Amino acid sequence: MKSILLFLALAGAAATAPATLAAAKPNLLVIVSDDQGYADTGFQGSKDIPTPHLDRLAASGIRFTNGYVTHPYCSPTRAALMTGRYQQRFGHERNPVYDPADRREGLPMTETLLPARLQPAGYTTGWVGKWHLGAAPEFTPQRRGFAETYGFIGGGHRFRDWAVNAAVEYTVPLERNGGAAEIPEHLTTAFGREAAAFVRRHRSEPWFLYLAFNAPHNPSEPTPERLARFAAIKDPSRQKYAAQVSLMDDAIGETIGALRETEQEQRTLVFFFSDNGGPVGINGSDNTPLRGAKGSVYEGGVRVPFVMAWPGRLPAGRTDDRPVSSLDVFATSLGAAGVAMPTDRRYDSVNLIPYVTGENKGVPHERLFWRSGPLLAAREGNWKLVRGASAADELYDLGNDVAESRDLAATQPAVAARLAAALEAWNKELIAPVFEGARGRNTQGKKGGAKKKQ
Repeated sequence: MKSILLFLALAGAAATAPATLAAAKPNLLVIVSDDQGYADTGFQGSKDIPTPHLDRLAASGIRFTNGYVTHPYCSPTRAALMTGRYQQRFGHERNPVYDPADRREGLPMTETLLPARLQPAGYTTGWVGKWHLGAAPEFTPQRRGFAETYGFIGGGHRFRDWAVNAAVEYTVPLERNGGAAEIPEHLTTAFGREAAAFVRRHRSEPWFLYLAFNAPHNPSEPTPERLARFAAIKDPSRQKYAAQVSLMDDAIGETIGALRETEQEQRTLVFFFSDNGGPVGINGSDNTPLRGAKGSVYEGGVRVPFVMAWPGRLPAGRTDDRPVSSLDVFATSLGAAGVAMPTDRRYDSVNLIPYVTGENKGVPHERLFWRSGPLLAAREGNWKLVRGASAADELYDLGNDVAESRDLAATQPAVAARLAAALEAWNKELIAPVFEGARGRNTQGKKGGAKKKQ
C-alpha cells in the first residue's frame, strides 16, 4: 500500500512539474499596426481618434518617445523584427511581390525566426494577421516556427465585402493552420477575436503570439457603424482612417481583455508599435510633429508609437526618451523567456529589460541605422545624419529640432563626419537586396513639412 501511495505521489509531482515550469515563463505578445501615424493614438496626443485600450496599455508600461523601426516599408521591418538583425544583413530590403510560385521573394531560409527560437523552450507559438514575408510555401508562417496561424500571406487585404480571388493579393483566401478559412464580417474584428481565442486556449502554458494588423493600411473599409462615430471629422480620408484605428483599438482591447479574464496579464510581456510611419496624404494618417512619411528615412518614415508593458514586472506609466528599435523585441523576448541569445551570426537586437528596470543606466544603442535603396540615415544620441540619393549629407539635432527643419551639417562638420564614417562602416557590413521586390516610391518629405493636424 505504501509503495502504491509513493508511486501516486511521484506521478502527481511529475504531472505538475511541467505546469509549474511553464508558469515561470512569461507569455509574449507582439502587436504591430500597419501604416499608423506617429500622432494617431491618444497616448501620443491624438484629439480626434480615441484609443482607450492602447492608452491603457501605455499607462500600464513604458512609452518610448524615440521608438523606431528598421525600415520605412512594411516587409523589411517585419524581417528585422522576426530575426533580431538588420534586414539588409541578409538582403531583405524590399517588399516582396505576392507570388506563391516565386521561391526567391521572401525572408531568406538562411534565417531562423523568433518563434522557432522559442519553441524548444516550451512555447506555443501563434500568428494572427498580416504576414508579408514571402508567399511561396517554404516562406509561410507554419514553416517558420508558428504552430497556430490565422490571417493572410500577402502584403495587404480587403477588410470587408470581398470576393475571394487567389490570384489577386488583396482578395486571397484567409488561411487557418495552412488551410482555407471563412470570410469574416470584418477583418480587423476577426483578428481581435482570433487573438483573444488564442490567449484563452493557452492559459495553462507559455505562449508567443504575433498579432499583426493590416489596419489602418489602405483600403480604408471600416464598418458603417464605426464610420458614423467620426462624422465630426470633415476630411473623408481621415474619417475612414480614424474609424479603422478605432476598430483596431477595440480588437487590441479584446485581446488584452482576454489576458485579464484568464489572469494572465501579469505574466505577459506586451509590445506595441507600427511597422513604419504613416503615409501622410494617402491614408489620412498624421505624423505631427515629424518630417516625412512612409518611404522616407526622415523621422516620419521610421519613428513610430512604441509601447512595452509587463504589469507587476516592469515600471508602469513611465516615459523613456532613449532610442530603441523594433529589433529589440527579439533579444528582450528571449531574455524574458530565459533563452540564450544565439551566437551563430551578427545580431543587432538588445534586451531592453535591464534598461527599463534601472539595472543598466546607459543607452541600449550607441547608434541606430537605416538604409532603403539610396536613402540612408544614422542616429547617435540626439544627432541624426540623413543621406539622400544625390544631395549632400544633412545633420539634425533631434533634441532641439524633432521636425528636422534646420540642417546643421555646415556648422557641425566634425559631428557630420563622425556619423558619416559610422554610417559608411555599417553599410559595408550589409549585402545587396536578394530579390527585386515590389518597388515603392522612395520619396523624402519636403523640408519643414511637418503635417498639421486635421
